[in-house]
Order: sequence, then C-alpha cells, then structure tokens
Amino acid sequence: MDWVPIVFGIFKLGVLGVCMFFAIKWHYDKDKEEAQRKREEAQMSGEASGL
Repeated sequence: MDWVPIVFGIFKLGVLGVCMFFAIKWHYDKDKEEAQRKREEAQMSGEASGL
C-alpha cells in the first residue's frame, strides 16, 4: 500500500497539468477573439467614414 500516495500524486500532477493547459488555452483564445473583434470594428468604422 506504499504505492497509493505515489499513484495519487502522479494523478494529481496530471490533472493539474491538464487544467493549466486548458486555462492558458482559454485565455489565449479569448484574447485572440477580442483582437479579431476589435480589428473588425475598426474596419467597419473605416468603411462607414469613407461614405
């Protein structure tokens, strides 16, 4: 039964690693989406002022 803490520790590190990966990915995608939205808004305002 000495192996139980080792297995739980490895599992815990794996879960934390996966969660950190998805947290970083979510923030990266959110920033990318926001930059795209700002770019589209700037393009639309440029087209509207050109009329």
